[in-house]
Amino acid sequence: MTTTVKSIWDDTVKGKPEVGSSARRSRKTTAEDIVRFSEMTGDYNPLHYDATLAEASVFGRIIVQGGVTSGLLNAIVAEDLPGPGTVFLGVNWRFIRAVGIDETITAEVQVTSVRNDKPICELSTNIYDAEGNACLSGTATVYVTPLRSLMSKLKKQS
Repeated sequence: MTTTVKSIWDDTVKGKPEVGSSARRSRKTTAEDIVRFSEMTGDYNPLHYDATLAEASVFGRIIVQGGVTSGLLNAIVAEDLPGPGTVFLGVNWRFIRAVGIDETITAEVQVTSVRNDKPICELSTNIYDAEGNACLSGTATVYVTPLRSLMSKLKKQS
């Protein structure tokens, strides 16, 4: 009699990622991003709203909140790599360069390690501006919730 041991990764939506796999997303920031983030969080820092003050600051312009910048990483891990069901367990990010309005930023993650016993990955995380300058750099630990059988079960019930 042969026993097949199923990996927890088999129940994740996109399966077990390979070390070295990467994904990227880009978007252009907007003034609306600042407004929406402020409404969600209560962050009304004058560097995001007062053009005169922001221009006189070290940043020289209105900047978007750091959460607007790092939020692009949320989209990558939840949609692309590792994929649906992924949540952050921990992050270690350095904000290197502030991002202004109407700047195109590109976020990138790369899988640096994958556990076999649990659906947990380590990722390198980076965000760059259009010229390739680093805006954010660091690492993240993510948990990939096993959703495949749950989604199948719920689909059968509806």
